[in-house]
Amino acid sequence: MQPVRIGIIGVGNISGIYLKNLSEFRSTQIVAVADLDLERAKAVAEKHGIPQALSPEALLASADVEFVLNLTIPNAHGSVALQAVRAGKHVYNEKPLSVETAESKLLLEEAAKHGVLVGCAPDTFLGGGIQTCRALIDSGAIGEPVAANAFMLCHGHETWHPSPEFYYQKGGGPMLDMGPYYITALINLLGGIRRVSGSTRATFPTRTITSQPKARKVIDVETPTHLTGSMDFVSGAIGQITTSFDVYSDPLPNIVIYGSEGTLIVPDPNGFGGQPKIRLAKDDTFRTVELTHGYSDNERGIGVADMCHVIRNGGSHRASGALAYHALEVMHAFTQSSESERHIHLTSMVERPAPMDVDTYADERVKA
Repeated sequence: MQPVRIGIIGVGNISGIYLKNLSEFRSTQIVAVADLDLERAKAVAEKHGIPQALSPEALLASADVEFVLNLTIPNAHGSVALQAVRAGKHVYNEKPLSVETAESKLLLEEAAKHGVLVGCAPDTFLGGGIQTCRALIDSGAIGEPVAANAFMLCHGHETWHPSPEFYYQKGGGPMLDMGPYYITALINLLGGIRRVSGSTRATFPTRTITSQPKARKVIDVETPTHLTGSMDFVSGAIGQITTSFDVYSDPLPNIVIYGSEGTLIVPDPNGFGGQPKIRLAKDDTFRTVELTHGYSDNERGIGVADMCHVIRNGGSHRASGALAYHALEVMHAFTQSSESERHIHLTSMVERPAPMDVDTYADERVKA
């Protein structure tokens, strides 16, 4: 099988783990990198032995590139991906798919028109932690899923991030920043969502950066920074999620799934591993469940490898554009609900991605 020839647009900090991991799959080959800063692209290409360092425009036009890995800033995800699919290239975006649902819908329509695939992070739900939980749920270990709770609460990024402004601008906020991990994990575990309701607020009208190099710069907050939402799943389960940049500490678990016969604590969906814990009706306490699936380290890029395997062999990739679009619609609907004071019925629907087998891609992980 010939590997899929990948070009990466955007070689910031997050590109390093993709460059490392995608060099280890038989189905992937990085042939070019691009960045608005061409010198930075050249340095990355030299460091990793990549043949070409190009401008983004040249990479999109290159006949050597058949797959674009889009690691640009969130506000550019949609426009860069649209250019890629219109050039006849498959594309995989970092999360979110786009900051706006209309642009994301257009992207999927254009991809279908041009016969190419769209994928999107996060792919953490393909890791050993959440896949072990998926197997437990599918086996009936906790009975019928009844409800779920999810929590991601912190005090924001201005104390440590070198350039935190975006997180408080339109298109930022805790839901679009971290919500993709949680919503995607919940869809993987419980299925699609049919309606949501939400309450939102921005507790602090401004934020002062204390990290370098922009210490003392004041940021005007343009987006909700504390959101709580309820989700009605097609399966009948009811979920709740709270994301916040407005609290200083929280003792709550990341995700809990409540079943008719027990409760399952799901590891942090921002990672690939972790320790699931389960407590059945007959138990006195929770017990740790050993991981049954692989890819439990920092496996960012497994979604790209899965997509490239499908490009060459057929089938359906798991971290799909349709999944990312459904998650994006859910996240925006929380704010729409709060502003309109009504339930929001989702227009999109998606099936649960196929589970990973215990040994999925084990024979493709390390190139000969």
